[in-house]
Amino acid sequence: MADERRTELGELKIANEVVGIIAGLAATEVQGVAGMSGGIAGGIAELLGRKNLSKGVKVEVGEHETAVDLFVVVDYGVNIPEVSKEIQENVKRAIEVMTGLDVVEVNIHILGVHFPHQSEEKTEELPAPGRVK
Repeated sequence: MADERRTELGELKIANEVVGIIAGLAATEVQGVAGMSGGIAGGIAELLGRKNLSKGVKVEVGEHETAVDLFVVVDYGVNIPEVSKEIQENVKRAIEVMTGLDVVEVNIHILGVHFPHQSEEKTEELPAPGRVK
C-alpha cells in the first residue's frame, strides 16, 4: 500500500519501497552499521550491498504514518544500544523530512556482527611482555 495525499492540484503517492530505501540509506549512514541484512541464510546473516537497501527493511505505510523494521549487521566492538538509538533517530528524521509521514516506530533487529578482515601483509610481531619480573 502506498501513502496517498490529495491536494487541489492532484494526488501524491509514496510507495512502500521508497520509504524502505530512505530508511536503509539513513541506517547505513550511522557509524557502526556494517550493512543491511536480507535475513538469515543458512544460519549466517546475509550482508547486502547498497543496491539492495530496501531488502533489509520492512515498512508499513498508512495514510499519514509509517512503521519501519530494520535488519542490520553491526561492526564488532560497537555499543549496540547506542548504535541502535542513533539508527532510530536518523531513520525517523530522514523519513519525516523527505516524505512528511509521521514515523511511529523504528524497530531495530540486529542479525549479525561484522568482524574486520586482517590485512594480507604480515606485520612484524613484537615479543609479548612478561607477566612477572
